[in-house]
Amino acid sequence: MLFRSIKASYRKGITKPIKYREEQLKALQTCLLDNEIEFRNALREDLHKSEFESVLTELSLVYDEISTALDNLSSWTSSKSQSKAHPKYMWALDSLQLVPEPYGTVLVIAPWNYPVQLALSPIVGAIAAGNAVVLKPSEISKACERVLAALLPKYLDEDTFCVVTGAKEETQKLLEQKFDYIFFTGSTKVGKIVMKAAAEHLTPVTLELGGKSPVIIDDSCDLEQAAQRIAWGKFTNAGQTCVAPDYALILSSLIPRFTEEIKKVITEMFGEDPQQSKDYGRIITQDHFERISGYLSQGEVLYGGHADSEERYIQPTILGSIKQGADVMQDEIFGPILPLIPIESLDEAVSFIVERPKPLALYLFTSKSEVKKKFELETSSGSMLINDTLIHLSCNTLPFGGVGDSGMGAYHGEYSFKTFSHMKPVMHKTTKLEKLNEKFRYPPYDEKKLSHLQTILRYPGKQ
Repeated sequence: MLFRSIKASYRKGITKPIKYREEQLKALQTCLLDNEIEFRNALREDLHKSEFESVLTELSLVYDEISTALDNLSSWTSSKSQSKAHPKYMWALDSLQLVPEPYGTVLVIAPWNYPVQLALSPIVGAIAAGNAVVLKPSEISKACERVLAALLPKYLDEDTFCVVTGAKEETQKLLEQKFDYIFFTGSTKVGKIVMKAAAEHLTPVTLELGGKSPVIIDDSCDLEQAAQRIAWGKFTNAGQTCVAPDYALILSSLIPRFTEEIKKVITEMFGEDPQQSKDYGRIITQDHFERISGYLSQGEVLYGGHADSEERYIQPTILGSIKQGADVMQDEIFGPILPLIPIESLDEAVSFIVERPKPLALYLFTSKSEVKKKFELETSSGSMLINDTLIHLSCNTLPFGGVGDSGMGAYHGEYSFKTFSHMKPVMHKTTKLEKLNEKFRYPPYDEKKLSHLQTILRYPGKQ
């Protein structure tokens, strides 16, 4: 019933005026500003996120998306002329345009690991493109679900926006509806379920999934800096990040020194006992805790290894000598464990990566341009970052998305607007060509008309 109401409002054209879109984006911005403490507290309750991490990885990214959309909405929504883009002069007198139009009523299904950012960032693009939106936040991050459901309807137009809470049953019911677009962020396993449901209605989808994102460490890099940036990327949010470095491919000769460097960095970041650090997160549920802590015995613990079930705490951990066929190298870890996989050459690293499903991100630490080019050309991933981790997510002039098992489609900034827009081709044909002998295209045909056709089309065939 709620879905039909939202869809009916969209059909009335409520969401299409630019002024309305701007009002809704500003209302979302105000919601965040008015209730920042509530959002921070919810993130602390769900994931033990610090104030700094909540601002850096959640709230600031949404603010930036909203500001970018408001600054550029007029340009994004304008029709784009294609008249000069076609080399054939047969279109010279015609108006060729791409006109962005909203898909309609869209469903955004958000995950639990960044429950504010990954719920609201896609919504910014959907609203900017002129869609009506149904949001399904994750029921796993309970505090954030509660806050989103309570606050958003107070600021956004309830005729064209709603939040649906609940678990698997509610999500399944939503997927049975004929949405015009579905945007899903979550696991590859659930992504397949979403895509199958969407196929029943031929609904287009964006799937933001995960995978085992590798980090490659070359002997030419600044190893101290690499350890610091890898540790930050791996242990932010206790490793519960879709683009966290999942494992490290490192030249075997570098392992002893790298291990010492990353031990030092972890201590600098979180102290001698990370369990006491206000800046170190917790695992979201007991089930996830049991799964991740089970990996601790699948290799040699080079650092860390402590787990506390009562607090759902797992110490930042470095694993070496991984057991053959271990689950830790089969499944996405999604936790604070970094396996070190020794390699003897960069060719070996390339082979290791391409033999596995395409990752969401690939990280490379090197100072050599030829090594950078090698991995650009010989591997495939949703994105690639040189000499850092995670930080590419905050650059919304770049698209963010996966490839293959790590997803399809992309968003952020203008790419979000385009994701939620159908770029409709519109041709306005001149009425003057009949007077200029365009009648050659109508039967009956003869050799003279064929010759004229080949000239106009620049057709290279026999004349």
